[in-house]
Amino acid sequence: MDNETKATYITLDGYVEDDKYRYVYFFILFTAYILIICSNSTIVCLICTYKNLHEPMYIFIAALLMNSVLFSTTIYPKLLNDILSDKQIISLSACLLQFFIIYFLASSEFLLLAAMAYDRYVSICKPLQYPTVMKNTTVSILLVLTWFVSACHSAVPAILSAETKLCHLTMKGIFCNNAIYELLCLHSGVITIYGVVALIDLAILPVLFIVFTYTKILLIAYHRGREVRKKAAETCLPHLLVLISFSCLCAYDISIARVESNLSKTVKLLMTLQTILYHPLFNPLIYGLKMKEISKHLKTLFCPVKII
Repeated sequence: MDNETKATYITLDGYVEDDKYRYVYFFILFTAYILIICSNSTIVCLICTYKNLHEPMYIFIAALLMNSVLFSTTIYPKLLNDILSDKQIISLSACLLQFFIIYFLASSEFLLLAAMAYDRYVSICKPLQYPTVMKNTTVSILLVLTWFVSACHSAVPAILSAETKLCHLTMKGIFCNNAIYELLCLHSGVITIYGVVALIDLAILPVLFIVFTYTKILLIAYHRGREVRKKAAETCLPHLLVLISFSCLCAYDISIARVESNLSKTVKLLMTLQTILYHPLFNPLIYGLKMKEISKHLKTLFCPVKII
């Protein structure tokens, strides 16, 4: 077919045609995007500015929040443009790039949370060894490995999809997630098997490692007294909340792509928007309120002491 070889643009068929509320949707999502950029960037700037925040835990938090900024920037500008456009289309190359970036950042988030769990384990369970174990070199290696492994894993399905012919040019979605597989002429067994392997490597194993690590932390903190328990609660609880939130949204994203036409387009749209709204707004809220040092600097920034 000519469509198989000459397909250039894909139609995004997940939008609800309602010109009456178009500008309302645009305003809500534009406001959300600005809040995401400002809230995440503010905490990243604080971590870069204040020397007492130049610790492994805060560096990992900054990397996590930068992921949220990049994730939102990959989706929101195109999304906002599509809301105001009569036709919602995207080139195949741009769609594959968006697909790659989304899953690269999502998988790196699990690995970053695993690195943060390891950092907390060494800090609380082996405090005397912490300065020698979690050196700047170690942190840099963990960050590089996190992004490199995620990029390699996410590049493979994107490349395989690019080399597979398309039989459909209409995708039931508002951005290029795993619904892109529905466009392929052949449902490749290689892509399916690789997807399962990547899911195990980039999500299931890191989550199991995090659960194991925090279980050890809680057991040791329970036996070491009140101060250790307090430290464990203050530094580990925010990470656990972020992990639970992100895991739920990832499961949500996978299930949304599998939902058939028994749901209306409006319901699907609202459900999909939740996957890109909550987490980027939730992260800075949790770390800004629950992390004592970050919260202190935020209060200084927004509520400076007035000298009379």
